[in-house]
Order: sequence, then structure tokens, then C-alpha cells
Amino acid sequence: MKPAWPLDPKSSECNCAKCDGEKPAGASAPSGMIYMDYNATTPLDRRVLDTMMPYLTDDFGNAASRSHAFGWKAQAAVDQARDEVAKLINAQGKDIVFTSGATESDNLAIKGVAEMYRSKGNHIITCPAEHKAVIDPCKRLATEGFDITWVAPDANGVVQPEAVAAAITDKTVLISIMAVNNETGVINPIAEIGRLAKQRGVIFHTDATQALGKIPLDVEAMGVDLMSLSAHKIYGPKGVGALYVRRSGPRVRLVCQMDGGGHERGLRSGTLNVPGIAGFGAACRIAGDEMTEATERIARLRDRLEEGVMAGLDKVQRNGHPTLRVCGTSNLSFAYVEGESLMMKLANVAVSSGSACTSASLEPSHVLKAMGVGDDLAHSSIRFSLGRFTTEAEVEYVIEQTIKSVRELRQLSPLYEMAQEGVDLSKVAWKGH
Repeated sequence: MKPAWPLDPKSSECNCAKCDGEKPAGASAPSGMIYMDYNATTPLDRRVLDTMMPYLTDDFGNAASRSHAFGWKAQAAVDQARDEVAKLINAQGKDIVFTSGATESDNLAIKGVAEMYRSKGNHIITCPAEHKAVIDPCKRLATEGFDITWVAPDANGVVQPEAVAAAITDKTVLISIMAVNNETGVINPIAEIGRLAKQRGVIFHTDATQALGKIPLDVEAMGVDLMSLSAHKIYGPKGVGALYVRRSGPRVRLVCQMDGGGHERGLRSGTLNVPGIAGFGAACRIAGDEMTEATERIARLRDRLEEGVMAGLDKVQRNGHPTLRVCGTSNLSFAYVEGESLMMKLANVAVSSGSACTSASLEPSHVLKAMGVGDDLAHSSIRFSLGRFTTEAEVEYVIEQTIKSVRELRQLSPLYEMAQEGVDLSKVAWKGH
């Protein structure tokens, strides 16, 4: 029997630390589906929705309307949310620029620095395992005369500070390295890279989308000048994000990428999404309050998932550092099984073969390839990502179904049969047609 989704109103099962057996704060899932794709997006926490609702109904004012109470109330909500987002990363409210999401934040940070500091240099350092929201703007800048150095991660997916240091030149204007990888959950040594950047006078940007609410973030201690954030990864609404922009030590200046009205310190024009921003603030407040307990519980569930799957199957490889990773991400490769075929077998379990933004592609994961994982194993990888509303019953069910599905698929694989018989497939001389 399939375990009940923890947010089913008919179910009393709840893992939310604040519920104490009451109806959990979240949204209902499709009937019969188990959600293990929290890195792609998270369900809206009902406590966040409660915060948003007034600004979707009676308090509908424009925060830029300074001449009446409707606008004042909207501006007050934005100011509060700005402080709540800032608090979670040890910043000040004035440092926060609201955007439509982390993709826009990444573009504003990277292109904004490149254009502003073009007279100083044209060199940018990043990593080929970054999210496409960083990779693609860098590729665009490369067509405009910028020199991009792609610092590869090590075999565990970690970007080593020494490799970044070796890439810095007197023309380097920006280093952009993500805090947590979205496919493997690996945590990069952001504080060490930040110190290097400060020593060399280089602006440092980090995409912290997958880190926010999962690990402590401190822009001061980490030496971060620009930090991209998104609400929908922390049980907030889609369509709202933020960019932290350092105002002193040094002051970071950007060329805006969207003109018209001079909103957000002139860095991001456009009418503010007041309901979304209020929800983002609430999501940050809840994440900060519950982070320690939530991460410990989710890590236990992830470990149980991995232990159960690996105990029931051979030739399973964990991708990414075994300990330097966030609590809810498990990227596993199942040799001799196509990841797409396995996802079809797991039809009632929502998982991913990589980043949600590239999962429609049949190309092997660019993240795993950057780590040196071969195409065969990269094609066989599945990302399980657990979160606030994942239950023990769901984990046990997914273990059982994953083992069953992989065994069935391997029965159809002549390569697996040969490997079981001791054949070294790397030495087989395959004949073409």
C-alpha cells in the first residue's frame, strides 16, 4: 500500500516541527504520488500562504504608491520581507534587491558586474558544474569579448579554492561559484573562495539558491559580494527571488538589466510583487526558525534512503562528496540502467535525472560530466531530493520500488548479465554494424 502524502487532509501523519499533530502547513499532492524532487521546487507552506493572502485580496496596493494608505501598507510588507530575507544571510535589509527569481538574480549579478567593470578587466571565473542560469550568461559574455575560465570541480564535485586562486589574473573582475550544487547537493568552500577574492580585489558572486534554509549563510563571514536567492526552493511562492548586493567594503556597483521606473535602488525596475515578496520573507523566517531540527531529520531520511537502496542493489554509485552536502539531496547512478527508463518505472514517484531546467534534455548531466563521471553512469543517474514534508513511510516505499524497478530493468540488460559473469566490458571489442 502506498504511504499517505503528509499533507493529505485525511492523514494525521506530519513531520512539521511546529504542527504537533495538527494539520500540516503545506499544499496537497496529487493522489498516489510521492514527491522527491524538492530541489526542483517545494510545495508552498500554508503558513507562507497565510502571510500572502491579505496582499492578494484587500491589501492590494502598489508599493511604489507613496500618496495613500494602500501603497504605504504594501511598502511596509516589502520592508518587513526585506529584513526577513536579509536576516537569514546576515545582511541588512537595504542590501536586498528583489527579483523574479534566482535566474534573474544571476543574470543581474554577472552581466551587471561585467558591464560596470569592463574598463578594469574582461576576465570571469566560474565552474562548468554551475546552474545554467550562471553558465549561459557567461557563455553570452564570451561572445562579447569576455574571457571565461571554467574551473572544474574535483571528482567529488567540490570546487577547490586552490584551483580558483590559480585562475585569477589582473584582468579578473568576477568569480561566480555556487554555494550548493543543485544536482549533487555538494557544498562548496565559499568562505575560502571569498577570502581569496577579497585578497585579490575581485568581486565574488555565489548562487545560493540550493543553500538557503539548508545551511547557515553569512555574507560577511563568507566574503560574499553578491548572492542569488529564490523563494520557491524554501516553501515560498514561485516568481520571486532576491540578489544581495554589498553596499560597503567594497561597494558593488551594477549596470541594471531592466530599465523603467528605477525601482530597487535603480537596479531592477518593475512593479514589486508584494504578495510574493511577503511570502518570501515568511518562508525565510520559518526556515531560519526550523533549520537545525529540519536538516537533522531530513538528513536521517536521506541516509536511510541511500542505505536501503545500496543494501538491496549492487553497482550503485553515489555522486558527490559523501559528507560535504546538504541534507536532502541524493544523486545515485545505477549501472546498466537508463535513468529515463528508471523514472518511467517509478511512475508514481516524482524524481529527476538532473536539474529541473535541463531535465527535458537527453544529454547526460553536465554536472556529472564536469566531475569526470562517464556518460554511461551519468545517463543512469537519478536525483532524489527530500524535504520538509517527506515521511519515513514514503522513504521505505521508494526504497522498495527502486530496488524492484532496477532489478527488473537489469534483467533486460545483456551488459549487466555479462558483468555478472565477470566480463570486463571495457576490454570488449565491440563490432559496428
